[in-house]
Amino acid sequence: MRAPARLGLYGVGLIAVFAVAFATASAVVPDDAAEGWAQDTEGHGGHDAPTSHDGSDAHETAPGLGLAQDGYRLAEVTSPGTVGEEGELSLVVIDPQGEPVTDFDVEHEKELHLIVVRADGQLFRHVHPERAEDGTWSLPWEWTAGGTYRVIADFVPAATGDGLTLSTTAQVAGDYSPVPAQPTTSTTVDGYTVEVAGELVAGESTELTMTITRDDEAVTDLEPYLGAFGHLVALREGDLAYLHVHPHGDVPETGETSGPEIVFEATAPTPGRYLLYLDFRIGGEVRTAPLVIDTADHTDGHDDDHANGGDHDH
Repeated sequence: MRAPARLGLYGVGLIAVFAVAFATASAVVPDDAAEGWAQDTEGHGGHDAPTSHDGSDAHETAPGLGLAQDGYRLAEVTSPGTVGEEGELSLVVIDPQGEPVTDFDVEHEKELHLIVVRADGQLFRHVHPERAEDGTWSLPWEWTAGGTYRVIADFVPAATGDGLTLSTTAQVAGDYSPVPAQPTTSTTVDGYTVEVAGELVAGESTELTMTITRDDEAVTDLEPYLGAFGHLVALREGDLAYLHVHPHGDVPETGETSGPEIVFEATAPTPGRYLLYLDFRIGGEVRTAPLVIDTADHTDGHDDDHANGGDHDH
């Protein structure tokens, strides 16, 4: 009989990045950052909030680092415990009164967005589980590789209308071989090349432009996906803090196409390296392109090294 394994804390010095399966983008996490995962997963109450690289309160500037926020929390989070075991990944959102939340606002065409990524950034998935009447979110699930995974839920309770991002971790038994990351401003997925241009500046809202080509020709048949012509998810290296990124332009009409550029507005809360995932749809198929860029440093005279993920060692 299959028994789902409860997602628990895992505070060891592993690699934490943001990248897709079969991608080479990933990044190494120091021991103190991995220990912070365990502390963050317990939520905000009763614990000192971890600080960012510049000494500020990371919880106040970057969401997705805790199990609870503003009285809401993740509960009954379960998944298979070993590689190859068929089962379900499920969770419940609990409100400040201790009751399951069953009423959500629609954001980017869905009531809940679920991001699952292994600690080394491999096997990234952006999925949308189904909600039962009792408030349980679930979908069929099978792990293909072992390791520790960050599970991030992004949603808007109808009671408040305010977006929340909560997360926890899952341990999966199996072999694990992490791969260090390098800045990546161009990548190819199924023959489509995606390039990112623009800067991330800590504490400022900046534009990132994604350009999609195929065989050196501009792609102009991008189809709407989640209310835009592309959906970008960004995580901060080290703790996988979740950035809210917004696309430019109006909501596309059904049947409308676009390309080759998609422009997003993003705000990096702290200096450092950020791991980007662009979801785009062509011919009815959604593809995910992994990219890695560093924030531009306009204070120490090394702009050329840090802007747009310039090649350098960390």
